[in-house]
Amino acid sequence: MRTLVVHNPRSGFGSDAVYQFERALMRAGDECVTRLLDDDFDAEGAVRDAEDFDVVTLSGGDGTVSALLHALRGRGVRVCVFPSGTANLLCANIGNAPEPSALARACRVGKTASLDLGEISWETTRGAAGMRGFALMSGTGFDAQLMQAALPHKALMGEAAYFAAALANPRPTVASFTIEVDGQVHERRGIGCLVANCATIQGDIQIVPDCRMDDGLLDVIVIETSDAAGLIKPLAFGLVDRGGHAIGRPHLESFRGSEIRVRSSEPVPIEVDGEVIDGMVTAWEARVLPGAARVVVDPMSPYGTADDGSSRFGGSDVIAYPK
Repeated sequence: MRTLVVHNPRSGFGSDAVYQFERALMRAGDECVTRLLDDDFDAEGAVRDAEDFDVVTLSGGDGTVSALLHALRGRGVRVCVFPSGTANLLCANIGNAPEPSALARACRVGKTASLDLGEISWETTRGAAGMRGFALMSGTGFDAQLMQAALPHKALMGEAAYFAAALANPRPTVASFTIEVDGQVHERRGIGCLVANCATIQGDIQIVPDCRMDDGLLDVIVIETSDAAGLIKPLAFGLVDRGGHAIGRPHLESFRGSEIRVRSSEPVPIEVDGEVIDGMVTAWEARVLPGAARVVVDPMSPYGTADDGSSRFGGSDVIAYPK
């Protein structure tokens, strides 16, 4: 079995858990190549030879892993997403058991699910055009302001940096949004508009119900409130009803589709999977890439199956990597 581990050593708190994963994964005769990323890494270059390996492990924060997944889109490469970031929301949404040994075992079993990715494109008010892939969610307004404010404190405070940033900005910019979803237009007003491929956040709270990574659709979420305090109620409801089916999500409205265009009345910042883009925008577009990522899953994942024993040798603990 040949494994490529692409690791961002500056993600999160610089945990060495990925090396525990490697030790749990390796067997006699195996080969493991570890590739460390620098600050301005080229995602395409980092996975240029991915097809030469049986499995590619992507280790880093949500932004790092999403960029690498986008570089691997449609290539059919088996990918294990390893949590080395601050929030690790992508790993939480995939739902595998997070322990290094459990993820190593899932790689050796080799069961995968075809999951969607998204692409978002924009042009800043200064005329600079950009396009990025995303696996979680991206958008404009309050969430991008939070990400930007939290950035200097993430290394020290971890996830608490996001809550501190929210308290420091109680009156974010309110804008009017014109939202086109598969040709249908909606006019809404609020402090943010996001597009989500998956929508489970900290605390296992689903921002919108039934948002999955394998349905070929994206969810557009509008934060329809005029201040940060308006988010307390939907978060509180989320603690009581994590799936969002019983009592809903006040101040949050969502639409579902595959092609999205959004225009805002005010210039607002934009973020892609937690990474804030330089500049302000008044319009952006997003589209889904159905089944673009082939991701390793285990029986804990909502995208996995209960039986992971089909690759065993005669019922033993030795796992044969499927060809």
